[in-house]
Amino acid sequence: MTMQEKIDRAIVRTKIPRVSKEEILDLMQNASLKELGERAFRVKQVLHPDNITTFVVDRNINYTNICWVDCKFCAFKRKINESETYILSFEEIDKKIEELLAIGGTQILFQGGVHPSLKIEWYEDLVSHISQKYPQITVHGFSAIEINYIAKISKIPISEVLKRLQKCGLASIPGAGAEILSDRVRDVIAPKKLDSDEWIEVHREAHKIGMRSTATMMFGSVENDLDIIEHWERIRNIQDETNGFRAFILWSFQPAFTPLQKEFPTIHKASSNRYLRLLACSRIFLDNFQNIQSSWVTQGSYIGQLALLFGANDLGSTMMEENVVAAAGARNSMNQAEMIALIKDVGEIPAKRNTAYDILETF
Repeated sequence: MTMQEKIDRAIVRTKIPRVSKEEILDLMQNASLKELGERAFRVKQVLHPDNITTFVVDRNINYTNICWVDCKFCAFKRKINESETYILSFEEIDKKIEELLAIGGTQILFQGGVHPSLKIEWYEDLVSHISQKYPQITVHGFSAIEINYIAKISKIPISEVLKRLQKCGLASIPGAGAEILSDRVRDVIAPKKLDSDEWIEVHREAHKIGMRSTATMMFGSVENDLDIIEHWERIRNIQDETNGFRAFILWSFQPAFTPLQKEFPTIHKASSNRYLRLLACSRIFLDNFQNIQSSWVTQGSYIGQLALLFGANDLGSTMMEENVVAAAGARNSMNQAEMIALIKDVGEIPAKRNTAYDILETF
């Protein structure tokens, strides 16, 4: 962390006192929704006094649906010997990128299943191909589980995977695969997946080489309030250490068509009330995160808009293509014009951004 970043953080800390685990638990369980919204909005105003709400025009490209990890909450994955499996060709990926460029897109969110046999060289070829052919596109890709497995199958350290992909053009990594950073929960919903410490290790190693990332949370499965707070505390701690996270994104588990719903039939999609409560609490607790994204993809556009009054300062992506959440039945969509209208409707200034949260255009 630079000296200027330390000074900026100290100034913010005087305006946003740090909340303890005990305090946020009390707010989660006892504060009214109105009170939480008002408090989270005040924090947002301190961090974003310019009244600007951002969004990014991008495309989520899932390069393969083949995955050996077998997470119980996923309806997208396919085992290598199942029908309807795929690995996108470079030509297919090129076509998707060119369609994105045609609507003014700047970023691809690039991730897939954890393919059992793809090694570092395949990923280097892929990222190099995209970066060289489309230098105007930012590659924001490969979740911690993908990076972790590439290292294992290629028999190299995680740090080397990140450095080699960065050299090829990988700009940043998404927070996918975090789910809940509580091993009690992870042992139930994804027992084959990397544990909490391993997820954090990947992001810490990325931050060490100047590669920024995002942090996510999937709630609404088998976790409790203490598990959620454990997750928040872990990412707040690493942010104190590295300042490497650009944003936090909260999204709700989509149970339809997933093995987890069959195992736990009482699980239902979380309510909008629950989403907004947790969103507000995350804004209050994560005082060292500059940006909080609204998850309109799982909540729908109007709850996504309401999230802007509960601490979110970013409406996320126009999501030209989305396959993972859609596989579980959530098929919400929004274009740039609709995002601009929703942001203006709550009295804020819409702004198109890039991956680094640099403002490209205001409306």
